Amino acid sequence: MSLIASTTLVVIPAYNEATTVGTVAAHVIAVGFAVVVVDDGSGDGTAAAARTAGATVLQLPVNLGVGGALRCGFRWAVKRGFTTVVQCDADGQHDPAQIRSLLDAAEAAGADLAIGSRFSGGSGFEATRMRRMAMRQLARVASRAAQTQITDPSSGFRVIREPLLSEFAREYPSQYLGDTFGALVDAGRAGFTVIETPVVMRERAGGVPSAGTLASIRFLVRAFLTVMIGSGHRYRVPAATPGAPS
Repeated sequence: MSLIASTTLVVIPAYNEATTVGTVAAHVIAVGFAVVVVDDGSGDGTAAAARTAGATVLQLPVNLGVGGALRCGFRWAVKRGFTTVVQCDADGQHDPAQIRSLLDAAEAAGADLAIGSRFSGGSGFEATRMRRMAMRQLARVASRAAQTQITDPSSGFRVIREPLLSEFAREYPSQYLGDTFGALVDAGRAGFTVIETPVVMRERAGGVPSAGTLASIRFLVRAFLTVMIGSGHRYRVPAATPGAPS
């Protein structure tokens, strides 16, 4: 096992994803990474499917939403000495074969947060016109906060590295899109290094989206307003140690 693999944990938040989570977890294990599935109060066989595939499963007694499930996974990772987490969806949209390229991009840039983008590099991912318009507005805000071009601020396929990982474990947004767009903006505004790198995403392999098109647009607008009025989380970049190499 390589050093990067031994210090990296793949965290998969899952809510009623019994039909797909086992396949995703097995693929992650096959490409050489430890995986934790956070079962977010599912009412189906999500936990059993993940365990059968070989994943460690953390079961939440009630549904907390993606943000709450991720915070649980981040805390578990930090307590067990992992220095990097890869966030991956349970529905099959994120290809575990691309985890290493995401990690390599983060390492090469010295990034605290690396976003896998569906829209950069000619990935060919399609979205509805209304959703793309809303996403462009979010992308502008995220780009200003991160001081780099961000095209896919709601992507849930990402790498989080220390020291940002410990900050996310301490406090993490739980509202819809807070776990993606909000966390990205908060990290960028705090001074953490954020990059974006192209990935190819697939259609959902099973299950249903948590919100329809119109509901998603409403959530996008609400997330935008929440960030614009400055109600985000306050993360801290650790001060440099005197005499330490820069």
